Amino acid sequence: MRQKTKRLGLCLLLVLTLLLGGCQTSAVKQEQASTETAAADTAEQKQETTEREDTKEPEYIDGDYVDEHYGDQEEEDLSKYKTGSSTKTATGSTGTSGTTGSNGNTTGTGSSGEAASADNYYTDPIPEGKPIPVEPQDQVVDSGKQLTCTLYVECSTILNNMDDLTEGKADWVPSDGVIYGPKTVTFSAGESVYDILQREMRNNRIHMESQFTAMYNSAYVQGINNLYEKDCGELSGWMYCVNGWYPNYGCSRYQVQSGDVIEWHYTCDLGNDLGAGMS
Repeated sequence: MRQKTKRLGLCLLLVLTLLLGGCQTSAVKQEQASTETAAADTAEQKQETTEREDTKEPEYIDGDYVDEHYGDQEEEDLSKYKTGSSTKTATGSTGTSGTTGSNGNTTGTGSSGEAASADNYYTDPIPEGKPIPVEPQDQVVDSGKQLTCTLYVECSTILNNMDDLTEGKADWVPSDGVIYGPKTVTFSAGESVYDILQREMRNNRIHMESQFTAMYNSAYVQGINNLYEKDCGELSGWMYCVNGWYPNYGCSRYQVQSGDVIEWHYTCDLGNDLGAGMS
C-alpha cells in the first residue's frame, strides 16, 4: 500500500514538473516570437521607407531661372567707378573723369557718393545741337593726331565777394582774377576737358584737386590754385564751359574738338553770377 502511494506521489510530481517546464518553454517561445515579430515589423518599415525614397520624384529645378539669376556671368570691373577717391598734387594732377551737378562740376554741393551703375549714369537731357557725352571707359585717344584748343581759368567773381572768402585764402586770388591763360594748347584727338585741364595745371605747376564721382561717371574738380568749393560761400565752386555753353555733364565726359574754347570759372552763387544758374 505504501509503495502504491509512493508511486502515485512520484507520478504526480513528474506531471507537475512537466507542466511547469511546458509553461516556461511556452513563455520563452512567446517572447522569442514577439521579438521576431518586432524585428520583422522594423525591417518591413525600413523597406517601405526605402521604397518610398526610391520612388520619390526628383525636385523640380527651373533651369532657365537658375541660368538667368545664378549662371556664370562675366562681372564687369567696376573699380574705375569707385566713389570717394581723391587725387591731389601741387603740380596739378588729379583723379579720373568729371562732375557732380547738372553742368559737370557743380558748385557748392560737393561730390556724390552714390553707387555706380555701369550702363546708366545720371545726365540731364542734352540740348539739341550740343555734343553728347563720351564715357571715360569708351574714350579712344589718338596720340598721333594732335589738335589745338584754348584753355582759360579764372576766379574774378571772388573779387566782388572778398568778405565771404575763407580766411587765409586772399593770397591765392590774383589781382585780376586770372589763374591761367587764355592760352592755345595742344591735345590729342579723343581727349576730354578734364584731361587737358589736368595736364596744363600740372605742366604749369598750378595746384589742382579733384574727386571721382561714380553717380556721374566723372571727376569733380574741387579746387584750383588752392581755391576750393565753398571757400567763398556755400554756393561757391568751379564750373566749366565750352564755346560759351555750360555742359550738364562731367568735364571728363566732354570730348574736346579742334578749335574749342574751354573756360573754367569760379562762381560764388551756383552759376548765377556767371549767367549759368543751376536749378
